[in-house]
Amino acid sequence: MTDRRDRPYKVKVERNVAAETRDGTVLRADVYRPDSDASHPVILCRTPYDKTGEADTARQLASRGYIAVAQDVRGRYASDGEFFWQFQDNSETFDAQDGYDAVEWAAGLPGSDGQVGTWGHSYPSWCIWRMAATRPPHLKALFAGGMASRLMDLTFGIFETGRRLQWTHNMAVNARRRAGNTSGPGSREEADRWWQEVHRGKWVWHLPLDDVPDEVFSTLAPKLKRYMREQNKEFWAFPEIHGQVAVPTCQLTGWYDRLIGTVDNFAGMAQNGPEAVNNQHRIVIGPWGHSNVELVGRQGPLDFGPQAHTTYIGEVARWYDYRFKGVDKGIGSEPPVKLFVMGENRWRFEEQWPPPGTRYVEFFLHSNGAANTVRGDGVLSTTEPQDERPDEYDYDPRDPVMSLMGLDAQAAPRDQAPLDDREDILVYATPPLASAVEVIGPVVLKLWASSSAVETDFTAKLIDVHPSGLAVNLSYGIMRTSYRGGYENPAPMQAGEPYEFTVKLGPTGIRFGEGHRIRLDISSSDFPNFDRNHNTGADFWSDAELRTAHQEVYHDREHPSRLVLPLTRGQPS
Repeated sequence: MTDRRDRPYKVKVERNVAAETRDGTVLRADVYRPDSDASHPVILCRTPYDKTGEADTARQLASRGYIAVAQDVRGRYASDGEFFWQFQDNSETFDAQDGYDAVEWAAGLPGSDGQVGTWGHSYPSWCIWRMAATRPPHLKALFAGGMASRLMDLTFGIFETGRRLQWTHNMAVNARRRAGNTSGPGSREEADRWWQEVHRGKWVWHLPLDDVPDEVFSTLAPKLKRYMREQNKEFWAFPEIHGQVAVPTCQLTGWYDRLIGTVDNFAGMAQNGPEAVNNQHRIVIGPWGHSNVELVGRQGPLDFGPQAHTTYIGEVARWYDYRFKGVDKGIGSEPPVKLFVMGENRWRFEEQWPPPGTRYVEFFLHSNGAANTVRGDGVLSTTEPQDERPDEYDYDPRDPVMSLMGLDAQAAPRDQAPLDDREDILVYATPPLASAVEVIGPVVLKLWASSSAVETDFTAKLIDVHPSGLAVNLSYGIMRTSYRGGYENPAPMQAGEPYEFTVKLGPTGIRFGEGHRIRLDISSSDFPNFDRNHNTGADFWSDAELRTAHQEVYHDREHPSRLVLPLTRGQPS
């Protein structure tokens, strides 16, 4: 056959093609085909967000010589059945079985060459992992992204008030129509506008959350309220299935992706996947957020330069051109980890995640007891503490530290200046660096703290302070004190008693340049990114009471609070 890889095919589309699952439920897909008599690989995306939203990606894949299939999952849009979402026990959902059936059905489509792969970001990626563990015979590779290995790595066991309410309100558009209710927004775009202009400022503050009217979320309201009660349950647990996924995988994520736990899916496959494919996995980590559309260099106040620009379709096609067509544009000889080093603003390849040779360096917290605000006396250094006064602040859930984020409640680089004057934020920073320091990998805070409350939260935020004074967030974490012994066994604190908490922040990849400062902010709220702790110890969904808690953070010889950073290059002075 004539080589057409540089000449796009014309595309033919079949709408709402029916596929019957093993229990008789009919799922419907749009099938995008190259206008060709030849056989082609099939790339499948299963989504709860309306398959027509994948039209651009599907059309581009088809123009490159793939049969692209976008399918509505069970109970959504054109597909029959009842919708079961990802925030419940996997035994209660049909995604694994439906995914298997969809792959095998797609392999038998006219024009298929028998090879099936996947594409999908976020929830569609969750569908991919659930399916991949069932080992459909015709699945030969997968591309996924924007999906954490564990749900707890995303939520830390705390309700994501802003994102989850907005997301469910958006999902309710289709749920409402399927129930025959014509009220409310008529499209996802309209739902976003309603949320931003009317509902967000009303419902994220509502107490108790359990009393938000069901009509806001239509038939999804019972699912949402059940999920509120199960915040400490790990529903994803992909490490349990890595050993069952028998095909090469490629994943994509960004340093500002809320679901940066994608990196643990790569590491899990490389370490625990079947030996026959454990050296064939790839991951791409860019300076981007959760979206798979805005893979560009300009993010918030930062410009990462032209190297940061790429396209999602380009990454998907590059992977499958190699796996399915034998077109190797360098991918076969590249090390498996491709990551973008912010600050240096260049791509780098590594042999594993985290990068080999990483040194985990402890940066200890110091102050004379007045680390409050950016004008306080908080310091980060590698010098171990001696006798030092603790820092103190009052956390009032009626006046929480507000999350600096977009209206879609996704993480993004933001100038931290609007929070500079808050007395309930403790700020610890290094002096300006004498030489560059490179940090790539997981970030952890070992925090000694106490509270007047029986339960409260402690938050942590890693920040890059530029010589100009611009301070930009890098990663964040939160610890609900009752989870200190594990999510499944919450326990109250003894008021005023110091405890050591392990606060996991998201991983990052940055070169802190000469003259920059490494900064850590500690507080007790990040709202509405996470639900504010009421400091009462009562169930958050039914509790309408808010109490102020007095917090103390310790950094002395007996209580050495420290930030543990993964250094790959450079030496802190």
